[in-house]
Amino acid sequence: MNIPRKDGMDREDEEEMDIYANVDPINGSDVRTEAENSQTPQHTGSDSVRNRSSRAALVCLVLLCLVLRTAVIVLCVHIKTKSTNYPEETHQLLTRNTNLTEERDELLTRNMQLIKERDGLSSSNLDLIKHRDQLNKEKNDLSKSLREKDGWIYYKSSLYFLSTEKKSWTESRRYCTERGADLIIINNREELGFVKKISANVKVWIGVTDGDVENTWKWVDGSTLNSGFWVSGEPNSFKGIDEDCALNNGPGFADYPCNDAFQWICEDVILK
Repeated sequence: MNIPRKDGMDREDEEEMDIYANVDPINGSDVRTEAENSQTPQHTGSDSVRNRSSRAALVCLVLLCLVLRTAVIVLCVHIKTKSTNYPEETHQLLTRNTNLTEERDELLTRNMQLIKERDGLSSSNLDLIKHRDQLNKEKNDLSKSLREKDGWIYYKSSLYFLSTEKKSWTESRRYCTERGADLIIINNREELGFVKKISANVKVWIGVTDGDVENTWKWVDGSTLNSGFWVSGEPNSFKGIDEDCALNNGPGFADYPCNDAFQWICEDVILK
């Protein structure tokens, strides 16, 4: 409903006047619209910043998705490659295990053969030992029988010969060695007692000399003489005369010149 105004214009006339008032008389454009547009750039700058930030975030998101997609593809390829190689590696391991098992079985078989051969050799060795012992016994019995008939005396696995003639120490030893023996080596007091018994305390050459090194007395086999066998005061090299050979004079040993003539005792060790 239009209410009349005092100046005679109703509301419609007033609105029409407002419209014409806001029109630019030169170009006919709306002055209010231009005014509003003149204020728009103040808000458009911040909107542009927000738009650029949104676009950057979107680009980053897209790149991240691409990276994740690439990683997933690489991982899938790696897993597939590994899963493809496993059967081949498993086959190789099984083949290797089979080869090792065969080698083990061959070694076990060879070991069993060697054990059988060893047992056979052990049995043969025992037979040989028995045969050797039997031959040694027969040899000893024969040697004892022959030597005793020829003046040799058997005592504890050795044969002894007491001479009746006298010779120097060197000649006495030569007599023994020509018969496969040597001058006697007295190893203990028991054997010394045996020598005293068969020699009846007669002085006899024994296999001791310091001819190689003065005062270093050794048996003819190279072993060192036990000093406990010497008679008190011996060895002494009486009056500066070289006494490089030894004899048994009953109670013990004494040194004498090697060229002196005495009886001697040979020893032939049968069992060594």
